[in-house]
Amino acid sequence: MSERNLVPLPYRRVSVQAYAGRMTADDIRRHLLGREAYRRTDFVVLRQDASTAVVAITTSDRQALFSPIESVEVLALPEDCRFAEDAETDVANPSALAARARALGVGPRETLVLQGRYEHVNFIHHPDALVIRVVEVVPPEPPKLFDLAQHVLGYADLPPIRLELERVDLNALAPSADYAPPAFLVPCRSGGLDRLPAPVYFLDQRPPRRPWTMIGCERSLQFHRHFYGDEPPRVELCPRQLAGSRDEPTLLKCCLLEYHLEVDGNRAVVPWGADLKMVEQALRALACRPVSTAV
Repeated sequence: MSERNLVPLPYRRVSVQAYAGRMTADDIRRHLLGREAYRRTDFVVLRQDASTAVVAITTSDRQALFSPIESVEVLALPEDCRFAEDAETDVANPSALAARARALGVGPRETLVLQGRYEHVNFIHHPDALVIRVVEVVPPEPPKLFDLAQHVLGYADLPPIRLELERVDLNALAPSADYAPPAFLVPCRSGGLDRLPAPVYFLDQRPPRRPWTMIGCERSLQFHRHFYGDEPPRVELCPRQLAGSRDEPTLLKCCLLEYHLEVDGNRAVVPWGADLKMVEQALRALACRPVSTAV
């Protein structure tokens, strides 16, 4: 069983037992074969002082309350297995387990056994979380889409995922100092626009027309045409346009979408006002997309 990111769920499938024998594969097999196991137990964590091993088992009868163990596969011996405690980590959450493994320096060929929240124990075998980049506009802070995606990883039944934020700073999008427009127009009021080198107006407040440069997307341009009948100089704001094509899985948003998400290659795009359910769907689409192979 060499699959990466193996996390038994529910974690009641994992039994933790003290072990006094030698921590070798053969000795562990001899110790466990023929012993009784509970019908819901699929994995056994063996603890001996600072040493930990993890095995997968099968039994002869899954209907009986207890039945003899008939096969033992050693997944990790002490040299490749780390035991740790962290009362804040939910061991039923694969992404949280993967994050803890990364923080502890547990590599993709190793196993982390963690005693976490409520003192429950689970493990992640060969942790190798999928990295998803989140392209998000700031301000406001915290970046909303990134914050929603982090929240989703706290409860959703998803493979281990690690999010990396790619910030698009509105202040940094302003034209360079050699061209300072009289004013800027942005889609809506947001704190943190304090580094723009000219007064800032907000499109959703429909202020009197001024000779401004708009920092906005195609939808903002449509509003501007409707409000004022013209098109101002514009700096592109849309994360979808700024991100371009991607080799890595990427989550971003676009206000031209209203009620649905789109998956385009390695990019999942949600509406600007996406809720948790839609963000979860996008993460699932990225995590479970088919892997292309060269022929």
